[in-house]
Amino acid sequence: MKVDKIITNVQVFNSFLKKFEWKDVAILNGKFFSIGIGASADLKSDATIDANGNYMIPGLIDIHMHIESSMVPPSIFSKAGLTHGITTIVADAHEIVNVFGVEGMDTFMNEETEMDIFYAIPSSVPSTIPALETTGGFIGVEEVQQLLNHPKVIALGEAMNFDGIVNDSNSLIRQILHTIQEKKPFMPIEGHVPLVSGLDLAKFMYQGITADHTQQSPESIYEKISSGMFIELQRKSLTKENMEVVVNNQFYEYCAIVTDDIMADELLEGHLNKNVQLAIQAGVPVEQAIYMSTYTPARRMGFQDRGAIVSGFKADFILLEDPATMEASAVYKAGNLVHKKGDEIAYPETKPDFPASFYSSVHCEKAEWDDFKIRVEGQAAVCNVIRIAEVGTFTECVQREIPIKNGYLDWESSGLALIVVMERYGKSGNTAYGLVENALTEKGAIGTTWAHDHHNLMVMGTTVEDLVVAQNKLVEIQGGYLTAKNEIVVSCCPLLIGGIISDEPIQVIGQQLSEVRQGMIDLGYRNANEIMSFSTLSLPVSPAIKITDKGLFDVRSQRKIPLVEEIR
Repeated sequence: MKVDKIITNVQVFNSFLKKFEWKDVAILNGKFFSIGIGASADLKSDATIDANGNYMIPGLIDIHMHIESSMVPPSIFSKAGLTHGITTIVADAHEIVNVFGVEGMDTFMNEETEMDIFYAIPSSVPSTIPALETTGGFIGVEEVQQLLNHPKVIALGEAMNFDGIVNDSNSLIRQILHTIQEKKPFMPIEGHVPLVSGLDLAKFMYQGITADHTQQSPESIYEKISSGMFIELQRKSLTKENMEVVVNNQFYEYCAIVTDDIMADELLEGHLNKNVQLAIQAGVPVEQAIYMSTYTPARRMGFQDRGAIVSGFKADFILLEDPATMEASAVYKAGNLVHKKGDEIAYPETKPDFPASFYSSVHCEKAEWDDFKIRVEGQAAVCNVIRIAEVGTFTECVQREIPIKNGYLDWESSGLALIVVMERYGKSGNTAYGLVENALTEKGAIGTTWAHDHHNLMVMGTTVEDLVVAQNKLVEIQGGYLTAKNEIVVSCCPLLIGGIISDEPIQVIGQQLSEVRQGMIDLGYRNANEIMSFSTLSLPVSPAIKITDKGLFDVRSQRKIPLVEEIR
């Protein structure tokens, strides 16, 4: 019998024994055909590949991620991800949907890609309710029913609205969950369940939410898994302490390694493979880390044709010199070589093409000096302040006394930064103000339209002049990420498509974003992931206090918090 390809002299990962075995692997019509010792003796092929003792593992599967976090469309992401061995993803496109609604998701699903890209329906657009944030798009029951018919849709994306899930039986998210359970009872339902335990966790799970991808602690991992919840481990959860819980309790069947968000500059260096490497470094055995990034995620999403190297499965695989490093010597998709070590990340043969309206979606007026002055009467004001952490995206609310000078809040002398969110969809013109501690230590400003999840225009700075420069530039370039200092834009990553993605090569975007990241550091911003930390200051489902175009909010209660608590 003749097959398309035979690979010899290779150590094949057996997903069911969780160990490597010397095998010959035959491929026919894009699928694995035969895996066994001496298989090549009974089969014929014009293409026999000597793997030179390399290791063969299934292509990596990322079941919780957002393509838009890499600031590129699917066709460009596919090229980049494949170079790192990621052959299948399940993308929750709630960023592009927050900006453009179902039309945004349709444009993503219509793009042709070599990587297999499936989608989770964005369940939380907006992430909370329209009363708390303004978005360009909206997902309701009707939109969910429409998307359920698409063959690329296989899951419900992360349900995030804590109050709506736990306390309000008539909330939109409850209606969406009920619709999914009625129409697609076997569809996986993803959750956003940070710092939720005990009775509240039971309430989440009672509504059908069966997975969580948020930042974990040893205690949360044990409680959630022992309660029956599937855990998706993103980078910040891959700590030695967390992995000890997984290893000591043999939790491998109930965990998958995911990325959630990888920025453009990080994507140049790696993707899910880097997180697998981190898990190994944190104490997870190599074979189990591979298992949690291939077969476990495949099973979670109901895939019946990938995640293992067995007859009949898709011939998606990686050849590695050393599995512990997760650096690919070669990557194969459906039996075809798509990347070999040393190759540059390629650009799609056809440039991504979106509707004309996607390239002019930032409908803000340019700000002036007065837009960053806050009028308050009195001698001093006790203000509610967002205090950010150096690790992770959680915040806390603290109170600080700010002097009042000539009828205005003298925030510039306070050691705090002013943060301003401006509605950018041309719906209301809302502008909200807040103060941030542990943000910038130098004079300057940061600005973006990549503001989780509503993606309104957000600027933060320590001088009015730099805030004006940053905001004006964002309006001028129709969105992006930038820093300003001494009234000059010093770094800029334009994101022309919806203010959140670009059609430039990933190498260009990555370099631009790297310069923005360095610009933030130069201004004194300190966080393990500066870009994500700033972008999530506007995410009203991530504890504990965040800001939208509607104001400051306590995340858990969804109560609006006044900037000025007391006048003295």
